[in-house]
Amino acid sequence: MSDAAPPEIRPPTAEERRASLPFRVRFDEATPSGRIRTSVLLRYAAELAAVHSDRRGFGRAWYLARGLAWLVRGVDLEILAPILHGDQLVGTTEPIAARKVLARRATTFSGSDGSTVARLIVDWALTDQTGAPTRIPALFGVAFAMASDGFTPIRARATPPAGTTPKSLEVAVRPHELDPMGHVNNAIYVDWAEEALSVLGDAQAAVALEAVPRRWQLEYLGAAGPDSRVRATVWADQTDWYCRVVDGATGEVVLGARLEA
Repeated sequence: MSDAAPPEIRPPTAEERRASLPFRVRFDEATPSGRIRTSVLLRYAAELAAVHSDRRGFGRAWYLARGLAWLVRGVDLEILAPILHGDQLVGTTEPIAARKVLARRATTFSGSDGSTVARLIVDWALTDQTGAPTRIPALFGVAFAMASDGFTPIRARATPPAGTTPKSLEVAVRPHELDPMGHVNNAIYVDWAEEALSVLGDAQAAVALEAVPRRWQLEYLGAAGPDSRVRATVWADQTDWYCRVVDGATGEVVLGARLEA
C-alpha cells in the first residue's frame, strides 16, 4: 500500500505476522575473500522491515504524511555459517515487542538447505519530523500484533579501559552513504567499524572480522550527516574488539560497537 490514507487496522493473520524475501549475494556485496560483507545483512534486514510495513498498510507515503520515521537504535547480529557470493538466502522478519518509542524485530536468514546462517535482533525507534523519539501509536500494536511488555534495549557503548592504547581512523561521509532521509545509513557504520579494525588492528583483528561464528552488537547514539567527518576509535580486551565512532565536529558519540569472535 503506497498512498497516505490510513490503513485498515486489524490484527494480522499468522502469515501476515512476518514477511519473507529471497536474496542472492551479489558480486559487489562480497569481500575479497568471497564472503558477504557484514553490512549487507543489515541492508537486507532493513529492506525486509520496509516491505513488511508496506504490506501491513504503512508505506513510505504514510510516514511522510505524518512526519514519522523509523531509525535503527540497536543491532545484535550473529553470523552462524559462511555466506558466500552467489549464495541464495531467504530472509524472514517479524516484530516481536514494543517499548514506548522502540519496536523490536527478529530477522533470520536461511541458506538453500534451510539452515539458519545469520540472525538479527534490531531495535527501531519511531521519530517525529524533528528527529525526536515519539511514542509508538497503539495502532501499530494491533496491525503487527506486537507484545507491549517491553524489553531491554541493546547496549554496546564502551570506553577504553585504563592501560589500553586505542587507535583512531578519520573517515569522511560520502554522498553515496546517505539514505533517503539524508542520514548516513545504519549499515555504513558497520563498514566504518570494520574498516577501522582492518586498518588499525592486528592479525587477530583480521581473523575476528571474518570468523564464523561471530557476533556484532551495535548501539546507535546519534547520526552523522552530509559533509561530516567522523573518527572511529578501536581497542581490544582479552576476548572482544570494540569501536566507538565520534562526530569530528561536535565530539558526539554516534556509535558504540562490540565484536565477539
